[in-house]
Amino acid sequence: MEALRVWRASSNLLGFAVSRAAAGAASAGRAHRLHIRCCSPAAAAATKPPQDRRRRSASSSSTSDRESIRAIRLKKVEELRAKGYEPYAYKWDRTHTTKELQERYAHLENGEVCTEAAVSIAGRIVARRAFGKLVFMTIRDDSGTIQLYCEKDSLTEEQFEQLKAVIDIGDILGASGSIKKTEKGEISVYVNFFEILTKSLLPLPDKYHGLTDVDKRYRQRYVDMIANPEVADVFRTRAKVVSEIRKAMESFGFIEVETPVLQGAAGGAEARPFITHHNSLQRDLYLRIATELHLKRMLVGGLEKVYEIGRIFRNEGISTRHNPEFTTIEMYEAYSDYESMMNLAEEIVTRCAMATLGKLKVDYQGTEISLERPWRRESMHRLVEEATGIDFNSFGDVESAKNAARELLGIKTSGSDSTSLQACSSVGHVLNEVFETVVESTLVQPTFVLDYPVEISPLAKPHRSCAGLTERFELFICGREIGNAFSELTDPIDQRSRFENQIKQHNTKRAAMEKKVKSAESKGDDDEYSYEVSLDEDFLTSLEYGMPPASGMGLGIDRLVMLLTNSASIRDVIAFPVLKIQQ
Repeated sequence: MEALRVWRASSNLLGFAVSRAAAGAASAGRAHRLHIRCCSPAAAAATKPPQDRRRRSASSSSTSDRESIRAIRLKKVEELRAKGYEPYAYKWDRTHTTKELQERYAHLENGEVCTEAAVSIAGRIVARRAFGKLVFMTIRDDSGTIQLYCEKDSLTEEQFEQLKAVIDIGDILGASGSIKKTEKGEISVYVNFFEILTKSLLPLPDKYHGLTDVDKRYRQRYVDMIANPEVADVFRTRAKVVSEIRKAMESFGFIEVETPVLQGAAGGAEARPFITHHNSLQRDLYLRIATELHLKRMLVGGLEKVYEIGRIFRNEGISTRHNPEFTTIEMYEAYSDYESMMNLAEEIVTRCAMATLGKLKVDYQGTEISLERPWRRESMHRLVEEATGIDFNSFGDVESAKNAARELLGIKTSGSDSTSLQACSSVGHVLNEVFETVVESTLVQPTFVLDYPVEISPLAKPHRSCAGLTERFELFICGREIGNAFSELTDPIDQRSRFENQIKQHNTKRAAMEKKVKSAESKGDDDEYSYEVSLDEDFLTSLEYGMPPASGMGLGIDRLVMLLTNSASIRDVIAFPVLKIQQ
């Protein structure tokens, strides 16, 4: 029985024996005032009173069935209201947080009571123990925990009975009183008044086992945060990262702008969008897959340094590093190139590491990552050649490159060829496929992978010295892409041509997929090419007005937070990740 386990666990946490019981007995007759209490050494010789049998309330002796426990607690709510108490308060005036009290009164000696202290705190009860005329509770607020020292003679009889019979672990309580440091050295609020602020109807997870069901942790993040307080630290770190990024961008003269989430055409990346329908406008709209094209419009309009932190939506697979909605920062700077963005990426990541960890050596899943600058910079061709011994610059046609890739990847015949390799329409696509399969996971330390093929980089400027390549880089840390940046393509004619070629490739793949469909059941949402692609004519028009030379970069905030919090899955750093429907 879950409730019984909670009761037993909480009853055995600490052996609050003789000294507290004796101190309580010695103070009979005093109530409703701030008192001075000192635990007498002689009290240690007293006999431990029997545990209060009333501790075995209906809630703690009920079955583990949630509805049974809920019914019992609902009855307590009715009883409180019948006696004139409101179990769902409007407010509570706090004077301190638990952390402030722990720090301010750490100097007290064991057994000492601060005579002048008059404090008021509030938080959730996470532990509760009763010993005759004493009840000890631990409450947690946003800053930490503190013990409540509740003595029968310091409370009204009715309030003490509430402690015994009505209050449960999980309730949110407000308490006021003085400060006492117990004989065992625990800072405590010596309670002379309390109020139930929120009555909890459902039991918290088992104290010792916590909430371990991974799926339930993600679905009920609020319970996860109650049962596993360290989870909240991840989101505090995330907030610091976002704040530090904003500080960095402002210090470099960037201004933050907002661009549409609902767009008439999905652009700025090659990804499958979410499609919705606007009834009034009678048209389909797309959730954005990038903020890029609208931010570039801002450059055309005359803003020279812009950025946006925002949600991106891609209707693709889910994994430990992919979620259908995620957060990025995209930034664009006029009159700069991708070298500038490499420096900016190093600056942002190192600042975030120092702000959250205070160091540039990061432990991630047992591997030490050094963020000390400068980071390695190497071309994609060179990295692939180092890993495989194959120079893809030497291939004059795509079939030769595919044959080399098949042999490298252990694919003996085209019949067993991977779909992704089959779909490669150029040597550049094959190079990228080999890079993603063989090299990407080996890039553990921070590495800028430079100079991507033009075929897979439709928004990047042609490389000024290497034909067939672009001035583009991706930043990899721990085998994961953290950032993507270009010297931005500003030629409207070249941009239109590349977009048209990208659409042609998409339609070719779509037609090939449709031919493979054997039945109606196998067709539809699982086809990654099932959606249509169209030109963003307004963006192309904006380029024709003239966009200054510029560089731009997108950084994945979720993956950066994963690195800085040692989180193995992207779901650990997103408060409410997208999940499958429960069966």
